[in-house]
Amino acid sequence: MEKKITKQYTGSVNIIIYADNQQNAQNITKSLAATTDANPKREYAFKSYDFEMALTKKNKFAENKLAILATTDLATETVKQLINRLDKKGANYIVAESSDDTLADYCATLLDNVEKAMQLGFSISDYTQIHEKGICLEKIKDQITIFRDGITKISLKKPAVINDGIFKLPKKSAEEYAEYFEKKKDNYKLMKFIPASGAATRMFKFLNEFMADFNPEEDTLNAYVNRKNANELNVFLVGLEKFAFFNDIADVIRQKPEYNEWSKSTRAYNFISTMLQDERFDFANKPKGILPFHKYEDHVATPICEHFKESIGYAVSQNKTNLHFTISEEHLDGFLDAVKEAKDAVEKTTDAEINFSFSYQHKSTDTLAVDMENKPFREDNGNILFRPGGHGALIENLNELDADIVFIKNIDNVSHNNIELISLYKKALAGGLIELQEQVFIFLERIDEGGITEEEVNEIFTFAKEQLSQHIPADVHKFTTENKVEYARQLLNRPIRVCGMVKNEGEPGGGPFWVEEEKGRLSLQIVESSQIDMDNKNQKQVFSQSTHFNPVDLVCGLKDYKGNKFNLTQYVDNATGFIVQKNRLGKDVKSYELPGLWNGAMAGWITVFVEVPLETFNPVKTVNDLLKPAHQPQ
Repeated sequence: MEKKITKQYTGSVNIIIYADNQQNAQNITKSLAATTDANPKREYAFKSYDFEMALTKKNKFAENKLAILATTDLATETVKQLINRLDKKGANYIVAESSDDTLADYCATLLDNVEKAMQLGFSISDYTQIHEKGICLEKIKDQITIFRDGITKISLKKPAVINDGIFKLPKKSAEEYAEYFEKKKDNYKLMKFIPASGAATRMFKFLNEFMADFNPEEDTLNAYVNRKNANELNVFLVGLEKFAFFNDIADVIRQKPEYNEWSKSTRAYNFISTMLQDERFDFANKPKGILPFHKYEDHVATPICEHFKESIGYAVSQNKTNLHFTISEEHLDGFLDAVKEAKDAVEKTTDAEINFSFSYQHKSTDTLAVDMENKPFREDNGNILFRPGGHGALIENLNELDADIVFIKNIDNVSHNNIELISLYKKALAGGLIELQEQVFIFLERIDEGGITEEEVNEIFTFAKEQLSQHIPADVHKFTTENKVEYARQLLNRPIRVCGMVKNEGEPGGGPFWVEEEKGRLSLQIVESSQIDMDNKNQKQVFSQSTHFNPVDLVCGLKDYKGNKFNLTQYVDNATGFIVQKNRLGKDVKSYELPGLWNGAMAGWITVFVEVPLETFNPVKTVNDLLKPAHQPQ
């Protein structure tokens, strides 16, 4: 039995069944009563009404009372009225919509889940919140265990380096792979996947700190910079006129009647204040994707616009390019405006059709937050706090895409320059993926035919080791031929990702490593520092020996050799999540972040690392990064 993290709910439970008609309500109630009679731990009491009668009742709803609305059609007016009434009363209710022949079973499953939630220590009200989000109880149960026991750190065997986990890709080879991609690309549906939900808050962190500390009436900028050693602020101010957003903000503050009387310090202060606090700009609260990043002669480009341009450069097949953004629901309007403007501008430069789509991070991937004693953290209204599960939740969004090959790149990794070089290496990675995938499919089809020889199996193992960087157990020669063939199938029949890696020049973040798994098996993984036991001298040393850095530059094959989509959720290593500490309502809370999208969420994929030029990696972590050559006109 799982250890309870809150006081177990032990009282009796009153269940009210509302259904389309009285007979259905009674039948469902009778079925549920039969299942709960066998439960010696808790007493259940049932009532049943049809929807019309329910609207005439003046029921009082207490904590121990749960209403289940069993219906075949949620859109009927009586159901809508009843839901509205239950909301006003603050009642605990669950909507069960299903066909006539499965409705009773669905209600039984719901009630079983209510019981499981109460055994974990949650209340009926808690479960209605969990159900509304669509969160699986088993996942919450696992998260409870993780908070209690902690997360096992990853065991690094060695860093992945050139010729041992990372393939070198000279420009001539890149050109050959890119040419191969060009020949093959129209056979595939291509898509570009861009995580773009994050706000730009961290980009402007040092400027928000300046706004909080600086008093323009009592201080000067030079004095502040010297006193605070505010080097970032100094860089920002020196480069001010080079920012793509400079003219728009400057035009606004110049309209102030007192502008000509302002000192240099006051003008700079008002520029920053307008940029961060004026609702026309409000940059720190907007997503990075819609901010003005790059200045051209005839327009200013957002990251969304640059991703459209890039996509035309390397992700066009059958004269179409498809882009999918994951965004925050609160930023939808601004996102759609930026997309329309960018799409109109880029389509003027190409004959290719630009298609875009977007999705939100699923609420069902939110995770439990607990206090420092591992008890569920509750808001002032008593609701449990759930937090977004991190970018690892996006494996669900990726899983829903209809595409053969997907390019993955972060929203802020764009460049004013180097577009030809970026496109070349993107196409090269895709060409390499296609070539590997074609050979994988040939082997899998040969396995399906049957009668595969020992020599052919050994050929597969050699290919898997040398071309796919797969670990082949030393004792594989002891396997029977049948077991060897099955092992070969398991090695090959998985989604594939080819990941660009850049030389490590001190950037924070993850890198490529050989990771030791159970029974001494090794696999290539992208690992973050937080996943490693830095108190272990050996592990710390291995991490420090890393030669390359993960720029999030992936090309992914999402379909198997029969043309079916892989279920990507089956290849997640759920033991590689993160426990993070946050602050909520002035109190410390712990929350669980899902295995990262390119970390544990893809742990079970075939992984190939390829070195790409540093010029292909141009992230914007702070606003000052926009002053770097990659983001300035050349």
